[in-house]
Amino acid sequence: MDVLVWLTLCFIIVLVANSIKIIRQYEKGLVETLGKYTGTKNSGANIIIPIFQRILRVDMRERVIDVPPQSVITKDNVSVLVDAVIYFQVTDPVKVVYNIEDFAIAALKLAQTNLRNVIGDMELDSTLTSRENINTQLRAVLDEATDKWGVKVTRVEIQKIDPPKDITNAMSKQMKAEREKRANILEAEGLRQAEILKAEGGKQAVILEAEALKEKQILEAIGKTEAIKKVTEAEKYKIETLYKAIHNGHPTNDLLLIKYLDTLNKIANGTATKIFLPLETSKMMASIGAITEILRKNK
Repeated sequence: MDVLVWLTLCFIIVLVANSIKIIRQYEKGLVETLGKYTGTKNSGANIIIPIFQRILRVDMRERVIDVPPQSVITKDNVSVLVDAVIYFQVTDPVKVVYNIEDFAIAALKLAQTNLRNVIGDMELDSTLTSRENINTQLRAVLDEATDKWGVKVTRVEIQKIDPPKDITNAMSKQMKAEREKRANILEAEGLRQAEILKAEGGKQAVILEAEALKEKQILEAIGKTEAIKKVTEAEKYKIETLYKAIHNGHPTNDLLLIKYLDTLNKIANGTATKIFLPLETSKMMASIGAITEILRKNK
């Protein structure tokens, strides 16, 4: 009797233990009753009927699938190795369990197939420079295909694209030649700019030199004009002084000669056609020579 009680008690303990199921925070629990889906359990402690029910746990976290390197032929018949990764997250645990047997394998095969299709429509140069475009196209195709499986493809990343070694060497030579070409162009442009600046500098120097010469000539002309003006004023002052002396009653032969010459100038400017000069011309010329000598000494 005691053994039967102990066996019954142990059976109850095992039954209660199997009826309590713990579901983690990042999981969803699918309840099957006699093999049929009957509900979804959230995280925490959940009670089921042992033997008749079971719980299938589904991880709802974002996960990654590594796509092995694939040999893909581009549009211009170049074979390249492409390596990619797929990030996905389960959105519907019921679909991912009951609509697809193994989502990871299905997504991997689907990614490999579409990777060949997308890159096969592109040339080598485009595949090397348009990774973002390839990522977008693959994500759109995979997301549409996996929607009925209750999975959302969040990202697709192309890790690397490796062309054949001979193509890589040719591209390296091409890039080197292009860099040398740009360097030569920049050097030639620098020399051209230097020559232009040198010519501009020479031009400005000639212009400034011409301007300086012009200013010098103008200043010299102004100086000569001022000098002539001062000399003229000095001579005028001397003549006016001689005139004043004549009017003040102290005439000399020189003063009379100047007055005489001034009178001759007025006569010459008149309307007469004949001019009579006095006979004492020799004395007059001697007086002119004396005046010239006096002026020379006074300078």
